Amino acid sequence: MERRSFLRGAVIGTSAAAFGGTLMRGAAYAAPAQPGAGPYGALGPANANGIMLPAGFTSRIVARSGQTVPGTSYTWHNAPDGGACYADGTGWIYVSNSEISSTGGASAIRFDASGNVTSAYRILSNTNRNCAGGKTPWNTWLSCEEVDTGYVYETDPWGVNAAVRRAAMGRFNHEAAAADPVRRVVYLTEDKSDGRFYRFVPSTWGNLSSGTLQVLTAGSGTSGSFSWANVPDPDGSPTATRYQVSGAKVFNGGEGCHYANDTVWFTTKGDNRLWQLNLANNTYELAYDDSLVPGGAAPLTGVDNVTGSSSGDLFIAEDGGNMEICLITPDDVVAPFLRITGQSSSEICGPAFSPDGSRLYFSSQRGTTGSSSGGITYEVTGPFRA
Repeated sequence: MERRSFLRGAVIGTSAAAFGGTLMRGAAYAAPAQPGAGPYGALGPANANGIMLPAGFTSRIVARSGQTVPGTSYTWHNAPDGGACYADGTGWIYVSNSEISSTGGASAIRFDASGNVTSAYRILSNTNRNCAGGKTPWNTWLSCEEVDTGYVYETDPWGVNAAVRRAAMGRFNHEAAAADPVRRVVYLTEDKSDGRFYRFVPSTWGNLSSGTLQVLTAGSGTSGSFSWANVPDPDGSPTATRYQVSGAKVFNGGEGCHYANDTVWFTTKGDNRLWQLNLANNTYELAYDDSLVPGGAAPLTGVDNVTGSSSGDLFIAEDGGNMEICLITPDDVVAPFLRITGQSSSEICGPAFSPDGSRLYFSSQRGTTGSSSGGITYEVTGPFRA
């Protein structure tokens, strides 16, 4: 599905501001009859788990940091972060990173066809601040270290094969990864205020042991054409990868990244923006910018992890903000899908859909305690759009 920029003719769900023409400061504003109502309707009152959801949706807690995952003997990790789901026969697996220094890594929870937890286990250990990552087409999980000399680790969601460090993908402050099976590359974000946007071109698709790290080059504007340049020294020594190529475009705090249908979207937390790369014609544009919504009425702030649904909706988790997961539809509606209450010192991480699209998994990294030991991993079930 081709997605046009959300800055043109946007409909903002929370304040539900309708704009005709380009969204900019001082643009014409009109409040709709039902503020806050996106495609699923307005959020209801907080449920027993403290989550506000649209009608027809329910939630449950599947794991808590420092406690055994119900139905297993495995203790869930602290500071749950990026995640993804994998089909497992008639069931599925949810993988989650741990953003803890030195002892981070990643864990997995296995579910049967009815959504019952059958096991939980470690798939990566003793790595450093594993923040986000990405799923590969060959069903591995790329777990990314968010430190200046961080690596990408390729892990097995089934916990059978040992995790492998993929040094060729570069050493930098990694955040998220998104695989593009058409161009046979993996896109990578960098969580620095002067970060860059990269892609890794494997020598052989399906094997990340060798290849070429490239960085996006473009002008300083919010739209235009782009190209790719090879990074001379992917190990980032003695010069950090983001400083090695003249003309590499600067992005303020790269976060989530998602690929679908010849388009890659990624967020930048430093300026609360969603960017869109149109890969068919090598152009980029600003897809969402909260500062361009008049009157401080932006529905989406603190942009972080991003995933997509089969309907073409983007689901973007907030790091702070109103502790919401907001969605952006293909027809440019921006609205909250859920809100977590009573956890203002936390952030929402790891949104991912079960293979059949009926369940959404995500975590509150610090939960009600505001500390890494208070993480909570949730499941939301309901009538998601096909």
